[in-house]
Amino acid sequence: MSTNTFLSAAVVAGVLFYGGSLVLAGSMSAGSLVSFMLYQQSLSGAFQALGDVFSALSAAVGAADKVIELMNRQAAFSNTGALMPPTFLGRIDLHDVDFSYPSRPTSRVLSQFNLTIEPGEVVALVGPSGGGKSSIVKLLERFYLPTAGAVTIDGHDIGSFDAKWLRRRVAIVSQEPVLYARSIRRNIIYGLEAEDGVPVEEIPTQQDIEDAAKLANAHDFIMSLPKGYDTDAGERGVQLSGGQKQRLAIARALVRRPAVLLLDEATSALDADSEAVVQEALDRTMAGRTVLVIAHRLSTVQDADRIVVVQGGQVVESGTHDGLLERNGAYSALVRRQLARTPSAMSLNLSGEMSRGSSRLAGYLGADGSGAGRT
Repeated sequence: MSTNTFLSAAVVAGVLFYGGSLVLAGSMSAGSLVSFMLYQQSLSGAFQALGDVFSALSAAVGAADKVIELMNRQAAFSNTGALMPPTFLGRIDLHDVDFSYPSRPTSRVLSQFNLTIEPGEVVALVGPSGGGKSSIVKLLERFYLPTAGAVTIDGHDIGSFDAKWLRRRVAIVSQEPVLYARSIRRNIIYGLEAEDGVPVEEIPTQQDIEDAAKLANAHDFIMSLPKGYDTDAGERGVQLSGGQKQRLAIARALVRRPAVLLLDEATSALDADSEAVVQEALDRTMAGRTVLVIAHRLSTVQDADRIVVVQGGQVVESGTHDGLLERNGAYSALVRRQLARTPSAMSLNLSGEMSRGSSRLAGYLGADGSGAGRT
């Protein structure tokens, strides 16, 4: 940059010096010198523009290399399944599953893991972080293949289903929702448009979109936006708050009317009021669906049909909320730790327990939370 700046200034100085000498010698007029200077500046600007174009082309070539590399990249495993059964009940079965991430092949996440979820059953996975709960969801979405064992739905291996067909029947709401630089309406029906190869009869209508948004407690804030459902969400949903993005992700899942619903900390970004409304809506939509919930909040999992405690890549406990508390095992220890975090958290969780008629929790835990009060 210093060289280019010096050269341009040196050229102007040289022209002025030589042109001024010619004017003083009477060889040319002052007007001709001024005209030459203007032409010279125009020519310099043109050369500078050519340099900018060359820089832009160089940057574009570098970016194109990365795009072409991604386009030519071979998938670790192919989605060649073509199964599209007329009935899809949503019975999930993980049998003797071992799993390690490709980046950490020596670190086993799941070991001889077994889990069966019947159609219409709501199962909650709880346990310490790193125990393998989210990995189970990734296997069900076939983001990864198990190292050993089988992951099946309705008795068929997940890989045997047509990938796009399965995506429309197994919906997921992850902990970090992903939105795109398009309208809110198109974000909700992402993957369900005509350009995605979806049959016309399966493309959601505006009424379907609004119904899903109402269930997710998103309709009111969407209508308060300047363009309603046509408001642009911005790149990665930058125009929206975290709670609003989470509710749109829930609406995106519900608009599919899925047979299997996977909730990976789906209400983690919501405030207490929004969480209560969304949780109530999710409770209504869970009816008749196979639901797998991953959550740490007691209020989210205590009403599940079955709670499975996952620790160290294995199932250590399984049962209902009250039944697991009576055992005074791993789940009871998780509850005690959650209630002991802060007095406010304890009061909130205990009030939720009391409202559901579970006042006997104090009898199980004892006054000091040590379990001594169990009878």
